[in-house]
Amino acid sequence: MIKTLPRTSNNVRLDFWVDEAIWGHRLYDEQTPWLCLMEFMGILNSECERERAFKEQSFNTLTYSPYTRLYLRNILFNNPFMEIVYRDYLAHNDDKKAWNEWIKLAEQNFGGSDYPNLSYLPENFNSFEDFYETVKFLQSNTIEGENNKRWSSQFIFPYGKDCLYEDLRVSGNKAQNDRRFFGRTGELLYLMLSRSNKGDELLNFLESNIINSKSIYNRLAQLLQPNYGKEEVARDSTGSYLPYEYLKEYSNMADDWINIFNNKIPAYDTVPHIVNITGLHFIIYFINRSKDVLGHNDKTKFILEILAPKKTIIRDLASDFYINNNNLSRQAIEHYIRSIKSTDEWEAIQSLPDPFFEAQKLLNKYFLWPSSSEEILAENIDSLIDELVEKAISRHKQHVNNFHRVWGKEIGLSSSRNSQRIRYAPTDSLLKTLVIANVPNRMEFQDFLGVLFEKYGFIIGDNEAVEVINSGQADQEAFSENAQRLEQRLSSMGLLRRLSDACAYVENPFAKDGI
Repeated sequence: MIKTLPRTSNNVRLDFWVDEAIWGHRLYDEQTPWLCLMEFMGILNSECERERAFKEQSFNTLTYSPYTRLYLRNILFNNPFMEIVYRDYLAHNDDKKAWNEWIKLAEQNFGGSDYPNLSYLPENFNSFEDFYETVKFLQSNTIEGENNKRWSSQFIFPYGKDCLYEDLRVSGNKAQNDRRFFGRTGELLYLMLSRSNKGDELLNFLESNIINSKSIYNRLAQLLQPNYGKEEVARDSTGSYLPYEYLKEYSNMADDWINIFNNKIPAYDTVPHIVNITGLHFIIYFINRSKDVLGHNDKTKFILEILAPKKTIIRDLASDFYINNNNLSRQAIEHYIRSIKSTDEWEAIQSLPDPFFEAQKLLNKYFLWPSSSEEILAENIDSLIDELVEKAISRHKQHVNNFHRVWGKEIGLSSSRNSQRIRYAPTDSLLKTLVIANVPNRMEFQDFLGVLFEKYGFIIGDNEAVEVINSGQADQEAFSENAQRLEQRLSSMGLLRRLSDACAYVENPFAKDGI
């Protein structure tokens, strides 16, 4: 297993240290790839303001200060009476009356502050109509569209720094940081990119196009806030932990970000592709870390079914590979804990006067379990390990175990469409992202399949499926037909051109160098 970095003093307050020791603090299934990116952007903005973006002073000491932007969020998402006031405005065309009525209702209903003051708004807009249209526009750019999240956990597209803020729990006039939807996965993303050795290249794009954006859309968000978005940050956030000093996965993800940035498309249009490719790299990281703990040295692979009108052997194999990859994390948890029995420290406690007590101390040292107040059911050191494994796996199943399934679905990598089983079956959106991230101008189709296999472990055509074919699980024709379906899909999307019977090229229409 790859050597991990030590825990920091901010991490010792946790009840367990098992998932965190393998994957970091933390992977969280309720935080989707989009929300991961939003948390990351808030961290990056804070670090840019402190002039230390992507520069770790020492490992796992990240300290950043996110914004709350309560005024913006109340106006956009805690504003149920806007339509009522607007309808009255249309009937009477009385700007002053509309402003007075709306401000009175909004201040009465305002969450997270004792004495809100919205009197600045009429000065920022020519009319109540302009204010209404601004609110509707920004509401239409809510991340993940219609959802049932509370108003204080709604986020808008990152048009600039004035659109960035943290997740909050608001009760009456009190507001506090909450980790339900910003579960620290964005912190892991920030640390990965900081350790990728590509920070300057990433910052060159992100700082000019998002963090310091002067776009009209960011200015609209400014107009809804006091002092045009300038606000004091309340506190520092700490406790980030990424276990590994450097992994190839970090630079692979950064390279794909840079490749996407290098396309000739508007900066904001790169964001959905960044979300997709980030989710993919996190899934690879998740599986690779599980395999490292288990001592599996083989390449992580995904058989991708290119959707066929009828069930094929490729669909079954794509599902089998999905299930195998999905089970790895639970296996890793148990192996990681039980491996302590092969250490010299475990061996040494056998000869001590009270090995059961010493075993508890040793387990607490490595896994932060059991706590001093916890009731233990085990009666000997072997059953103590069993109890820890059972509790760790139960905890793992609550969130981290779901990561592969939830994120795979979110980025369009996995699906249960036309089947009762989940399998790897990429959507058009993910396929387009893969072209944009990997085709600098144009690329021969078979070479494209080879790149997808080398970078991500994707098995689509027969050239990449040699091992599977030789094992007798499927024949060459099944994978050849799978590749043909991908060729047809890409062609229908305008991303592939066949120049002759023997020559098909994947084309990136957004490449800076042209086609």
